[in-house]
Parts: sequence; C-alpha cells; structure tokens
Amino acid sequence: MSKKKNLAPETISAQALGLFDRSTGGVSPSIHMATTFLRDANYALLHPDHSYSRDENPTFIAAERVLCELEHGEDAMLFSSGMAAATAVLQILKPGDHVVAPRVMYWGLRDWLQSFCKQWNIRLDLFDPTDPDSLAATVRKGETRLVWIETPCNPTWDVIDIAAAAEVARSIGAKLAVDSTAATPVLTRPLQHGADFVMHSATKYLSGHSDVLAGAVVTANHDEHWKKVRDARSHGGAVPGSLEAWLLQRSMRTLHLRVRKSCESAMAIATHFASHPGLKAVLYPGLQSHAGHEIAKRQMDGGFGGMLSLRVNGDAERALEVCGRFEVFARATSLGGVESLVEHRFSIEGPRSPVPPDLIRVSVGIEAVEDLIDDLEHALG
Repeated sequence: MSKKKNLAPETISAQALGLFDRSTGGVSPSIHMATTFLRDANYALLHPDHSYSRDENPTFIAAERVLCELEHGEDAMLFSSGMAAATAVLQILKPGDHVVAPRVMYWGLRDWLQSFCKQWNIRLDLFDPTDPDSLAATVRKGETRLVWIETPCNPTWDVIDIAAAAEVARSIGAKLAVDSTAATPVLTRPLQHGADFVMHSATKYLSGHSDVLAGAVVTANHDEHWKKVRDARSHGGAVPGSLEAWLLQRSMRTLHLRVRKSCESAMAIATHFASHPGLKAVLYPGLQSHAGHEIAKRQMDGGFGGMLSLRVNGDAERALEVCGRFEVFARATSLGGVESLVEHRFSIEGPRSPVPPDLIRVSVGIEAVEDLIDDLEHALG
C-alpha cells in the first residue's frame, strides 16, 4: 500500500501501515517462521534483506515499521525482551566511558547496569530525577558518553524533562536514550524532543495482553552507534520468535484504544483517592499536586499514563495487608496489560531498593473504572 499523507497515529497502528498478506489478500500479514532463506545457483540471496533470522525476519520488519512510524524514528529493531533491548543500547559503551542514569528507574536494569559498569570499568553515576538540576550536575564534559533516562520513572512516576535532558547530553557530546515503556508512543515520542534512542519493554503496553515477551529500540539516526546496537542484537541472538513478533504487531493495532482507556481510568482513580484518609500520597503525573505535572503536560499528549502508585498510611506490613485484600486487581509483577495489577514493589526489589516500603504500584487496565475504585476502597478498608 502506498503511504498516504497525514494519517493519524491511530490509523497507522490500526491498519499496521497496510501490511496485508499480498499472496492471499488476507488483511493480516502472515507469520514467517523460517530461520534461514534461499539463495540462487550463484549463492546470491533471493531476497537481499533476508538471510538468517538472527539478523532479520519479515515478521520482525512488519512490527518494526509500525513502531518506527509511531515514534517518528529512522529505524527500529525488535528484541527478545525489554532487558535485551536496553542492554544492547548500553553496549555502545566501552571501558573508561562514563554513563548516568536516574536513581529511581526499572530496578532490574539499574541492578544490571551497576554490575555491567563495574565489570567493564565503566563509570556510573545516578542522578536524582526529582531535582531538575541534578542531571546537569552529574554529567562530565568529554567523559559522559550516554545519558539514560526513564520517564515517568518506575515506580514513583517522577517526570524527567526529555528536551532539557537532550540539551544537556548534546552540550557534552553524549547520546540520550529514553526508556518510554510507561508513556508509549501514544503519549510521548522522545525522538521529537531530542532523544537519540527510545527503548520499550514491548512486553508491557505495546503487547498489552501479558502473553508476549519482547523489547524494542527506535533510533533517530542511522549512525555508527546504531550499527553497534544492531550488531549487539545479531551477535547475541537477542531476537524474538516469529510468533511473538506477529503477536506484537497484532497487539499494536489496538494500542491507542487500550492506552487511552487506561489513562482515563488512572486519572479517575488518582483523583478519587487523592485525599483518601488511608493514604499518605497518590503518585500520578496527572494530578496538579504532582511535582512533574507541568513537564508531563508539555511532553505527554492526551493523557498521563495508566500507571500510578499509592503510599499507604503505615509501613510495609500495612501495604502488604492492603495488597492481600484486592479482589478485582490481580497481584502480579508487570504492567501495561488489559488486566489491572497491583504490586508491593519493596518486597520485589529488596532492602537495597530506593522505593518506600509503604508503596503499592498500580497498573490500570481496561476494566470498568467503577469496579476498580470499589476494589481499591475495599482493600484500603
């Protein structure tokens, strides 16, 4: 299908860029399960883009093209998981380099980053995402090679100004990578704010059904750094299966509907419980009381995300008691699915976690918001 001008993002994702099955006329593209591809008698590839699926596969390309268009990028790659995607970007670093990242971020990546940097003699500093001046004070001109940010920051949902971070990175000759898993391209497109890379744990909102493990990276430019990321995927074999790539492309057709519904319900929940006597605080960028609300309004388009956190009156024991009383929300790790989840993050992350012990992380799904509010009221007693 020839590309039409001025298509809305909703149309792009719903129609998957018109990637229909031309061989049968099917409105959904086929799954290509092949791991290797034919060559002619002279050993030239029959299709120049496909040689071995550790490098590329037609099913990968279908999902990558849609995501690349939604993020306004130049190229995109799928990975076997969000961690595989993130670590591929971080592998552009070499011994002696300096990297900075927020103190509050996805804990699995933070732990890996600390271990990776120590092993490979890469200097790492963590900045305070709640302090607008902390990033600029942490980077080192001529030394910092990569600035990694996550916004909103999981699980306190602090908001980092992407444009300001990009300006800091540019001023010292560093690359800026943004984990935009929680925002999704529905709400925020970091490349348009000056980022060099945007990463997604596609397992979350992009998949949205808690049945696909995948990750993705989109780049603003084809350069030597992007080649290193591509090489990291190919050499490490960190590609998804063809079925997972197809399911991801299928799920992105409803991305806008799911994310908008989750945003709407999360806002209703945050507003309802903002002054609840059983809570110390509701952490949600959509509330005017949130420290990052004005930045969020500027860089999040049409919603503030489907994630929020509740800080209960009491300690970890009280938070666990509340978690045990949920009947509609499911107690499980992860986020971004059609089902609503709750999680006591401190129990998951352990004693070294910067997360308050009284915090309950909430992933708002697409159920009736009245049922979710009633369940929260019941759990809080």
